[in-house]
Amino acid sequence: MDTLIVNGSLITGDGITFLEKASVRIRGTMIVDVTPYQEASNEGDRIIDAGGSVVLPGMVNAHAHGCIVGPSMPSGSLPLSTEDVSYQRNRHLLSGTTTLLNVCGLATPDEIGSGVLGPHALDIHVSTAHTPSSLAAAGISDGAGLSAQHLAATIDDMLARGAKALGEAGGGQTLGGGAQDYRYLPLAIEKVTGVAIHPKIARQFKEAVLGRRLDGAAAASDDELEGLLDRHALDGHLTAEQLRRIVVETVMPPVHLAMRGLAEIAAQSERVGMAAIFHNAAPTAATIVQLAETYPRARMIAGHSNHPMFLPEEAVTTATLLKDRGVTIDVSTLDCIATRWRNGPENLDHLATEGLIDTLSTDYAGGDWDTILSAIQRMIAKKQMPAPRAVALAAGNVAKAIPELAGDRGLIERNKQADIIICDAHNFARVRHVIAKGRLVVKDARIV
Repeated sequence: MDTLIVNGSLITGDGITFLEKASVRIRGTMIVDVTPYQEASNEGDRIIDAGGSVVLPGMVNAHAHGCIVGPSMPSGSLPLSTEDVSYQRNRHLLSGTTTLLNVCGLATPDEIGSGVLGPHALDIHVSTAHTPSSLAAAGISDGAGLSAQHLAATIDDMLARGAKALGEAGGGQTLGGGAQDYRYLPLAIEKVTGVAIHPKIARQFKEAVLGRRLDGAAAASDDELEGLLDRHALDGHLTAEQLRRIVVETVMPPVHLAMRGLAEIAAQSERVGMAAIFHNAAPTAATIVQLAETYPRARMIAGHSNHPMFLPEEAVTTATLLKDRGVTIDVSTLDCIATRWRNGPENLDHLATEGLIDTLSTDYAGGDWDTILSAIQRMIAKKQMPAPRAVALAAGNVAKAIPELAGDRGLIERNKQADIIICDAHNFARVRHVIAKGRLVVKDARIV
């Protein structure tokens, strides 16, 4: 069997190791050796010279949406179009992700979609959140994509069929998160007023009526709501009472059930011993801390711990409490690195500076997610952590947190799956080549 050799400077993904000049030797789908740089090769060997670039393990994205053909999001909404799913998959691959966990949670493993869309170089897996309260919360918030087979599915059934983790427990649709800002609340307000509002304004309305924890704490008075409506030129379209009713009726119906769903999934994680991903935001933080204490053997991952519903100091305090209780702290790029349409980088920066981040993902952010490598590049440029440690957040650290998903990859070392990316040395977000399972699938930033 011919050998593919990648020569260059390596960051291996373990959080520590940088090899200035090395050769990665690949046969079939596996890395067979990592040696000091060797220019000579056997006849028939193929060589990729990554001199001037940096060689990294393929990114493992353990919290994403939009890459399957089944029900979308924890709300069980209608699937995305096949065109949109293909677009999302290609974006992830071109940005250096080679393994992805789609955590909508209510699709089945056969809805990954290879039969509909054909095979893809991105290795896609699904999670399961098929508990009674999670399914009921989805049905109240949307549920248009749920069929009888989804409603009858169980955690055990989905794991037996290949699901790699539990969750996402809760979601932006069912727990007053980002999807309420960019989708549900703007649609509800436009239906009444005929006026389309920006998600940032929807978030202001939501938090003014319900508070950041959805508990009514520090809720605005009618006069304050009227002032907010006036500030956004909606005073002639809505009264304070109407705004309050729209927000409550749109956001709150699934919340109680979704909170119960968190507890169900924590209990299931302890029972079956699988990692479970939780919607971590201001409304759920205290509950997740309590669940970590109640189910100490559950393998809990606090998703998007930089959620914009947290103030920066709250994000740090919550992550510290959870980490002290054995919870894995995941952060997501959302749209907070380069796009910044709805979200900024403040919470991410605070968590990185405090050394609280375990893993790094994208989430979805209404489809506006920024790339994992753009966040890694930001952390390196701001000297929040050294490059090997930053790369490990979406490589070796994910392999440790969810070995069922990535135990055989995430590291450039012997006997690991040959998932490798080659990036510009001075900007890791610029991906030149991607090797997935030993095959060159992106060359010169184009899918081949």
